[in-house]
Amino acid sequence: MAQEQGLDLVEIAPNSSPPVCKILDYGRYKYQAQKKAAEARKKQKVVEIKEIKMRPNIDTHDYEVKMKNMLRFFEAGDKVKVTLRFRGREMAHQDLGMKLLMKVKDETADIAKVESHPKLEGRQMMMVLAPISR
Repeated sequence: MAQEQGLDLVEIAPNSSPPVCKILDYGRYKYQAQKKAAEARKKQKVVEIKEIKMRPNIDTHDYEVKMKNMLRFFEAGDKVKVTLRFRGREMAHQDLGMKLLMKVKDETADIAKVESHPKLEGRQMMMVLAPISR
């Protein structure tokens, strides 16, 4: 039947009983499947990790600017890595850094969840926040 119509016989489900076959133009079928896959790739969102760098004794206005940027990143669907950098004698006051990261966590609690809790790595304290999907 397929040869009479000038088309191909394509096996759709070989493992079923009996096997399922379709008469169609295989070249056109492959082309449409390729177009469908390209469309799906185009629509998917790649989640990026944006980084916000702070210092333990950050000024209030600088902090507000960083928070505004963070909210913008969450709205775009990106994760945010908050990095707190300690210099010199600031290492003796790591509790100030922890308080700052907890403040960030509390202020973003309604729109973001903590993916990785604050931890100290060398002279940096890091925390990763991810937007809450709705």
